[in-house]
Amino acid sequence: MSVLIVIPARFASSRYPGKPLVALRGASGLTKSLIQRSWEAACQVTGDTHIVIATDDDRIAAASRAFGAEVIMTSDQWHNGTERCAEADHLLKGDHDCVVNLQGDAPLTPPWFIEDLVAGLRAAPQASLATPVLRCDGQMLADLKADRQAGRVGGTTAVFDQQGHALYFSKEVIPFTTHPYPAGDPSPVFHHVGVYAYRPAALADYATWPPGVIEQLEGLEQLRFLEQGHMVKCVEVDARGRSFWELNNPEDVPRLEAMMADMGME
Repeated sequence: MSVLIVIPARFASSRYPGKPLVALRGASGLTKSLIQRSWEAACQVTGDTHIVIATDDDRIAAASRAFGAEVIMTSDQWHNGTERCAEADHLLKGDHDCVVNLQGDAPLTPPWFIEDLVAGLRAAPQASLATPVLRCDGQMLADLKADRQAGRVGGTTAVFDQQGHALYFSKEVIPFTTHPYPAGDPSPVFHHVGVYAYRPAALADYATWPPGVIEQLEGLEQLRFLEQGHMVKCVEVDARGRSFWELNNPEDVPRLEAMMADMGME
């Protein structure tokens, strides 16, 4: 499949203004912006890919062009990254088999997550989109619960049926469990990785639908597909021992930098 990878980025985030330009220090002490690290993660994906950064902000556009990225300027009226991806695909004439939304706050996304995601969409012809889920071990589950207990909106969790079709996504930790899971043991909770692979026709339709009720309550764009009755395929991915976390809050910066140091990521 020919794949358009879009990295949507906006400056005016309600929870973390200016987040795409936040500097993250790598293992050697070298600092790069969040948007550059996300673009570099996209560049590691193999196959027939076309990578663009979609933004409505001149500061993000200038910084992105400075490190060599292709930039598409999009409207400042969009509610979320999926709508921004739809415009980017339209502006590029929509000639790709699949459009991937690699959100600009996930610089630790391994390339095989996206490769497995595209393969999962190809194998699920009834699905409008596919998205990766990562089984939490006891430590990741504890981190998710700690965020919620501290009142922070952290990672998203997903529940799905036996065929991998999404039932729900939430900023709460679901399914509910009080069972203690040791740090390295698997749990029944799946962390939703904020990457999407859309069929272009479904992506174009999405931009014409009004935001849904539960989408607005949870603040999760993918719920609009479920509210419209579309199938969302959850593709379980393997971290292969690699750490993964998104940058959702300022408190996540030292966590990501520690993870990059552990992995030797420059």
